[in-house]
Order: sequence, then structure tokens, then C-alpha cells
Amino acid sequence: MPNKRIIASKKGGPEVLKLAEEPMPEPRPGEVRMKVFATGVAFADIFMREGYYPGVSHPVTPGYDIVGEVDKLGDGVTSLQPEQIALALTVTGGYAEYLCVPAVSLVPFQHELDPAEAVSIVLNYLTAWQMMHRFAHAAPGERILVYGAAGGVGTALLQLGQLAGLEMYGTASKAKHDRVLDLGATPIDYRSADFVQEVKAHTQDGVDVVFDPIGGSHLGRSYRSLRGGGRLLSYGFSSVMSQGRPKIAKFMAAFLRMPRFSALHLMNGNKSVAGYMIQTLAEKRRDWYREDLATLIDLLAQKKIKPIVAERIPLAEAARAHELLNMSAVVGKIVLMCNQ
Repeated sequence: MPNKRIIASKKGGPEVLKLAEEPMPEPRPGEVRMKVFATGVAFADIFMREGYYPGVSHPVTPGYDIVGEVDKLGDGVTSLQPEQIALALTVTGGYAEYLCVPAVSLVPFQHELDPAEAVSIVLNYLTAWQMMHRFAHAAPGERILVYGAAGGVGTALLQLGQLAGLEMYGTASKAKHDRVLDLGATPIDYRSADFVQEVKAHTQDGVDVVFDPIGGSHLGRSYRSLRGGGRLLSYGFSSVMSQGRPKIAKFMAAFLRMPRFSALHLMNGNKSVAGYMIQTLAEKRRDWYREDLATLIDLLAQKKIKPIVAERIPLAEAARAHELLNMSAVVGKIVLMCNQ
């Protein structure tokens, strides 16, 4: 039986994503072949497609996260059994019907969960949870500012922030303000308002935590939104995007305009700045990865969180999924359905 997967054989826009058939992959020692039910579509996939993701070269199959069923065990794998349901952070390869992954990256579960909702917790909610609790240590009653509050990570941050008893502010286009309000945050229109002034108008002295996926010079404004003792979490570079696609000139501008936070500056302001990269942390702190995903699976099973699935799109239509993501036209997470 052939395996189907999406391949970007060259750099470019959504049109370079093509469905291909190939022989079924065989797991190597320590690996597991997964029958993929669903895989998420993320901004990182766009960077891979365009040739800007570090360590990834073409041809490439995007797909940062999966949920599926264990189909075949490689030699030496004893921690999993065939037909177990599990999820994993894959970074690449998820846009496929079958995929071989290291057994250590899989977190199995027994709950009967919607695959599209389950896959949403791997990248989006794990990112949000670890930034909020492992790095920022947000405490009940503290104030947070979330950029892109209607996106995949943004909506995850707001849902987890509600559970944590936080006072929340979120930037979004005007059309998405009702959803931000529904998630318990005060919306700020980033297109027509200065968010630093808006935050100060609402809070007088600023927020305790800012989650910034934009990067570049934007980090300086995020820093100014903090009150004393505040924490800035940087986890992306969407500032390099132009009309939905990353541009090399914007990469250079973002790097050159990025503020340099000196130790003295941070000490004087009693503030802190940290970066977050889920792939690196998952590799270095496998214990956190497994523990935090298990916690999020339980929260999903208990209906304490509810991932917003913007679109469920067949695997063969991956290009359309990227077009939607390029336009920032959706609220929540776009999911490709691979074996449905």
C-alpha cells in the first residue's frame, strides 16, 4: 500500500506543496510508524516551505505536530503497543498518511478525543502552557498581554489564562474582537491603536507578562508595556512577513532593529526577557514535554480547554490551508485531516 504525503520540492508559495505517493516507510530501531489522523498547520510550516527554517532543507514535508495510531514498532521499542493512540511534536513530516517518528517523542493517551482538537494541544497549547507556567510563572490576578490573540497560540494562552485567573489583554483585528472577548480578554485593535498606550490606559502601570511572537523592533514596545517585575516572552518573528510570506529584507531589518537588553537596563527596570523555542526545549527537557502534554490531554478530556479548530482540511488540499494561513483569515488552528 502506498503512502501519501505532501512535499515541497522547492522554495515558494503554497503552490509548491504537492501530494505524492511513495512506498510505505519502515520504522528504524527506536522508531514507531504512525497512522496519522490529523496534523496541524503552523507559521513554522510557512518558513519551512519558503526555505527560512533553520536546519530544514528542500525537499521537505512540513507538519510540526501529529495525532494518530501506532501502526508498527521498530526494533527495541517496548514502551508502546500497536493501535495505541498517541500524539507527538514532529517538527517536520506531519503532512502524511503514515510517518515514522522516534518512540520517545510519542505521548500515548486513552481518552476518546477529537483528533483535530487533540493535535491542537501539541504545538499551540504546549507552547502556551510552558511559556505561562514554566517561564513566566504567571500567578492569579496578574495581567498579561497576548499578541495575535485570535490565533492558535493566542487562543490557547487566553484559555489557559482564564484557568489561571489572569487579567488579560489581547491584540486582534476588529473583526475578531468578539472572539477575544468571549475568551475573557480585553481586545485591542493593533491596526488603529497604539497598544502601549492602550495597555497603560487600562492598567496605569502596565502588565506583568507579555507574550510576543512578532520580534524585531516590536520587542522594545512590548518591554515598555511591562510594569516593574514584568516578564517578556519572545517566541517568534512574524514581523518578517509581508503579504503572508517571509522576506529576506525583513529578516535583516528585524535583526538590526531588535533591541539589546543589557543586564543594567533589566536591573534598573526590575524586568526580565526570555526567549522560547518549543523544539529545543522538548529535546532538552523531555520530562517537561511529557508531563506538560499529559496535563493538557487531561484538561482537554475534562473539557476545561476547548481548542478552536478554524478549518478541517483534507491532506490533499494542504496548499489551500497555507493560503488561508497566509491571509490570517482564520480564528484558531487549521488542521489537515490525513486518514479520515
